[in-house]
Amino acid sequence: MQLVLSLSVLLASLLLSLSSAEARPTKRGAGMVTLPLKRLHQPRTDIHPQVYLQQHINRGLRRHARMTGREQPSRRALEDKILRRMDLAEERSSPGETALWQEEGKKAGAKHGAGSGAAAGAGAAAGAGAAAGAGGAAAGNGSATGTGAATGTGAASGNASAGAGPGISQVDVDAANNGGLTAASAPTANNSVGLQIEANDVGYIATVQMGTPPANFQILMDSGSSDLWVGSENCQSDSGGGCGNHTFLGAKSSSSFVQGNQPFNVTYGTGAVSGKLVQDNINVAGLALNAHTFGVADTESVDFSADTTPFDGLMGLAQSTLSEEGVPTPPESMASAGLISEAITSFKLARLSTPPNDGEVTFGGLDATKFNANSLVTFANVNKQGFWEGAMTAVTSNGQDLGLQGRTAILDTGTTLIIAPPADAAAVHATIPGAQSDGQGGFTIPCTSNTSIAMTFGGQSFAINPQDLLFAPVNPNDLTGDCQSGISSGEIGGANEWLMGDVFLKNAYFSVNVNKNQISLASLV
Repeated sequence: MQLVLSLSVLLASLLLSLSSAEARPTKRGAGMVTLPLKRLHQPRTDIHPQVYLQQHINRGLRRHARMTGREQPSRRALEDKILRRMDLAEERSSPGETALWQEEGKKAGAKHGAGSGAAAGAGAAAGAGAAAGAGGAAAGNGSATGTGAATGTGAASGNASAGAGPGISQVDVDAANNGGLTAASAPTANNSVGLQIEANDVGYIATVQMGTPPANFQILMDSGSSDLWVGSENCQSDSGGGCGNHTFLGAKSSSSFVQGNQPFNVTYGTGAVSGKLVQDNINVAGLALNAHTFGVADTESVDFSADTTPFDGLMGLAQSTLSEEGVPTPPESMASAGLISEAITSFKLARLSTPPNDGEVTFGGLDATKFNANSLVTFANVNKQGFWEGAMTAVTSNGQDLGLQGRTAILDTGTTLIIAPPADAAAVHATIPGAQSDGQGGFTIPCTSNTSIAMTFGGQSFAINPQDLLFAPVNPNDLTGDCQSGISSGEIGGANEWLMGDVFLKNAYFSVNVNKNQISLASLV
């Protein structure tokens, strides 16, 4: 049976797909603040899993090209990739499954309109989406540590063997199919807010208070960009109409809101926003920044304005040298105001299939309860633009060095997959028994694979849980067959840069320090 979705309907349905999470701050302590990270789950009946995978790959390709200063893949090239994925979907789906995706895709196109003008392969905004609603979290009693400078060589750290072997987790498959938010546990450090998990680990969001009286905004936490924005009260979608079922900021809702005249425009791997800079009070994990300067978007692409996008805005947590708005990031402003000692942001990203969800983001230090102190390594940020990029001195498979020296990796919480240069991606998969290229830049691996892939930073090796390499089953009814790999290849010529998304970052405690221009990683406990 042939897939008969028109390209316009397909592209409209793509705009409904990717999203992330939310959480409420607890009372802060001296010098450090923690936000629990939350993730959202969106139903996947509007799009075939093969096309869903290609969305993630396309977004990673565009994001990586932007980060490394290379020409982004053309719209036509991304459309061709989507169409080829449709052919794969047809080959691998039963007639009943094909009819389901076809019908739901038509509904999505009818609801949101075909030909929305968004780039092909664009899922929901730059990461994942967050559902509205404040999830309170009680403060824990854990303490924060400063940024350590520990170095040394160690065996691969993390929980790489956990959950490997029997096939892809049914929990992950159900979450990808059914959507929904997985609430965060109470944070283990003072001054914390939890991060929910979206679907099968595809993005992370925190609740931030803005305006007077303070209102809860669901904000995507993104270490791969540097701008903070939310939608304005006059926000319009570039596809027509308003900006969806979101929370907006302006003079009508906030008495402390001060409208500015300076325009801003931010373009992400998927989607774009534009508007004006404003000043208003914000509160992040109990840290109050009064009259903080940031953006309110008067125009959003449908990637951000759609009702299915569960976040209200985005907080970039790279360095402000990247900022299109030209203003400090919230952590930088917190440090300048003396609210935290240094502009440090630390992440614990949780995994749905291994509860509890203890995800959080910490400002001003590290949550020592989340990692093994003996494994903590700190190394230089080698990126001159303001991204967080470190020297990756080795890649191993089951302890075997693959000879991939001279590589660097951008660490990005706003990307789901790992994007590697084509030769490197092929070298990694050549060591995984049963792995095959899908001819689209992606790979399939056995869902029962227990191959341990590890990356070395600062002399410490960090292994990826084999379960995290399983993005989705090729056949949703066969959880022990073949799975789509969480490592894809990027069209980046002879470059040696990798883009490390959540597939890797779920396996390490990740911290960045703007003042010292350093990155820290540690194995999780």
